[in-house]
Amino acid sequence: MAPLSFTSLNSSLRTREDFQQACISLLEPLKPFFSPGKTCVKLGNTATRYDEIGAQIEGYARPLWGLAALLAGGAEYEGTEDFVDGLRNGTNPDHPEYWGLARDSDQRMVEMCPIGYNLAIAPHKFWDPLTDKEKGNVATWLGYINDKQMPMTNWLWFRVFANLGLLRNGASHSKERLEADIDQLDTFYRGDGWSNDGPEGYTQMDYYSGSYAIQYLQLLYAKLAKDIDPKRSELYKERARQYALDFVHYSDEQGRNITFGRSLTYRFAMSGFWAAIAFADCELPAPLTWGVVKGLLLRNLRWWTRQKEIITPQGTLTIGYTYPNQFMSENYNSPGSPYWFMLGFAPLACPASHPFWTSQEEPYPTASIPATVALKHPKHIMVHKGGHTFLLSSGQMCHYPVRASESKYGKFAYSSAFGYSVPTGGYFLEAIGGDNALALSEDNGETWKVRRVATNARIEEHDGSPVLVSGWTPWPDVSVETYLLPPVDNRPNWHIRVHLVKTERDLSTAEGAWAMYGTRVADGRELETLAAQSAEGRHEREYEALAASRAGVVGIVELSSSRQGVRSGKVLSADANGNLVDSRTVLPTLLAEVKVGEHRAFVTGVFAIPASVKNWQRSWRAGWDERPRLPTWLEEIACCH
Repeated sequence: MAPLSFTSLNSSLRTREDFQQACISLLEPLKPFFSPGKTCVKLGNTATRYDEIGAQIEGYARPLWGLAALLAGGAEYEGTEDFVDGLRNGTNPDHPEYWGLARDSDQRMVEMCPIGYNLAIAPHKFWDPLTDKEKGNVATWLGYINDKQMPMTNWLWFRVFANLGLLRNGASHSKERLEADIDQLDTFYRGDGWSNDGPEGYTQMDYYSGSYAIQYLQLLYAKLAKDIDPKRSELYKERARQYALDFVHYSDEQGRNITFGRSLTYRFAMSGFWAAIAFADCELPAPLTWGVVKGLLLRNLRWWTRQKEIITPQGTLTIGYTYPNQFMSENYNSPGSPYWFMLGFAPLACPASHPFWTSQEEPYPTASIPATVALKHPKHIMVHKGGHTFLLSSGQMCHYPVRASESKYGKFAYSSAFGYSVPTGGYFLEAIGGDNALALSEDNGETWKVRRVATNARIEEHDGSPVLVSGWTPWPDVSVETYLLPPVDNRPNWHIRVHLVKTERDLSTAEGAWAMYGTRVADGRELETLAAQSAEGRHEREYEALAASRAGVVGIVELSSSRQGVRSGKVLSADANGNLVDSRTVLPTLLAEVKVGEHRAFVTGVFAIPASVKNWQRSWRAGWDERPRLPTWLEEIACCH
């Protein structure tokens, strides 16, 4: 009997059988939402940029990521026939629920990927039972993608898998298109295992570069095409070995992933890379043993089962991150979109004898990886210090309009413990999603700008430590140069930012720390002034602001010895539902006015201790009182500004 819902699973989620049950717990609640012909799954009424049938095809196709692996691994699922009927009817032009042929850049192209994967690994359930006519319908529907235009991004992999699913079943397909698409995808490669999500000139290396698409699908291809393309299959596995040594830094000991980039409503898919490693039988270099890989994937799955608000009362996934949230969504998120989640179940295709399943789960390899490391391709400085896993960022951006792009790519820092915030409006400071950003206003605070496009972003090295440097031009007569410095060993919970501002207009400025849970434990009411012995509250004064709550402690302080001008500290009560992790948040912020013609150096220390740190309530005050010092080389730059 399947559990009532994914978040009520009554197991430790450590075995292959537990993993199977987790997958089934997400398939079962879909049954009432199938269309009569089983071709569509409608899970809600919110709209997307593409047509409604395309949206409901998502609801049908994306669960196949999990179902295909479940069946390929030898398990049975009683609802399989519904999905088989959906494929049979959706590709039949004479059926009233026919899906229709793909047009240029059609969402149907995306959903052809899990369908093709399904045909490739579970043909005994999805291909063999079809009649010759039905097989022809499937081949025609999938094959129609081959002469259509599509974005020069990870989407090309979707066409590869449409053809690969047909190829593995001896059906008509386009060998020429498959090879041309892979050749094009290989031009996205930048080195050291990293691929950009698009051609040269794009600056996007988010979860699509790894878990959602490029690395993930390269590894699936490496397994499924090793007999027909052995050289490239081994090449993709070698890239994965390199990439894994960097990607491990995007997770923490608790099983959380750093929130960065778009499409985070895919949730468990953020760890999909580790699932694909198992699927592809890809052994990784030390310290990434099979036990470590298993731990990275299963801890994340267990963490998601503890996020009780991610599902509806009916047991279906919602748009959002840890709770339902449309503000953080993209215009391509339908109610069925979150089921990209299911690609994390790929190890179910592996037999019980696979080393992923036979290995003992191991903890996060904290002691075996660098506490600070600069990744030149994504322009990230990765940090595991003071119990906080986060990254410093400058230089990435989405190459096309995406809702809240400035929040998803343009912030100075992103964390696994403190999720990023997005705008809920634009006409007051509390609504702009101003965490880890320098916000500027030219109209006395009516509207605000934060960085979306960083210019000349680069990683430099000073005193043996990486520094991320970038520029920003919010208006033609305003420029900002920013230096981001990771924590040093004796101040592990502080990072430093220096902003050199030049302006020919009057500006209001607001710089935010991390946003975090902002209400009292006892009664859920707003945090009050922090008392000397209190475990929670807000602290505000000139030059600094701090908040403590059940989520931990976050603070921000002006570090300049001259304290040129005045920056006042304030803990903002952020507009509700803007943060990915907590629906009610506060944001320690520094505020200042800059006059026309001024050159101002803001020297900022940002402090954070997540509640996952042992004994954090007793230790944070000492850490907060020990302020970091600006390195001499940067102090000279700031003083001369």
